[in-house]
Order: sequence, then structure tokens, then C-alpha cells
Amino acid sequence: MRVIAKKILRDFWEKHPDCEQQLKSWYQETSKADWTNPKRIKTDYLSASFLADNRVVFNIKGNHYRLIVKINYDYQMVWIRFIGTHAEYDKIDATKI
Repeated sequence: MRVIAKKILRDFWEKHPDCEQQLKSWYQETSKADWTNPKRIKTDYLSASFLADNRVVFNIKGNHYRLIVKINYDYQMVWIRFIGTHAEYDKIDATKI
């Protein structure tokens, strides 16, 4: 999978260094993944949640942070749509971000 854009993750972990290693691991694992459908993601991330329009929510650092991505399975692309604390996540509409 091609992840767009790592800079978003880097900027976030610079502000929240407690999740740097988890975000780096997620990025590396996702970059090497061959996700062709949600079932393949669930194999790697049991706690992943699936939303409309191919959006996926990942729990980062024991659910302290939430990462929302939009996936194009045909083109093997992952776009980062949101990264934030659980409280910040509760304030957004994850289906439209």
C-alpha cells in the first residue's frame, strides 16, 4: 500500500511523542501490506473499524489516539484523513472527514 502522507504522521508524533513508535510501526506495516478488501485489514488489525466510503479507523497506542484513513483497494492507496486524540475524534464526523 502507498500511504499518503507520512508527513501528517510525523507532525503528529512530534507534538505527541508518546505515540511515535506506534505510528512508525503502523506506517511500516501498512506500506508493506497488500490489502485488497476490509477482511485483509482485519487480519492485521483486529480492532480496526470500517466506515462508509472505504474509511477505516485504527486505534493507536491502546486507543489513546485515532487514525482515520481512506483506502482505494484497486490502486493500493491509503490517504490519511485524520489523526488525533480520542477526545478530538469524538468531535468530528468520521464518515465525512
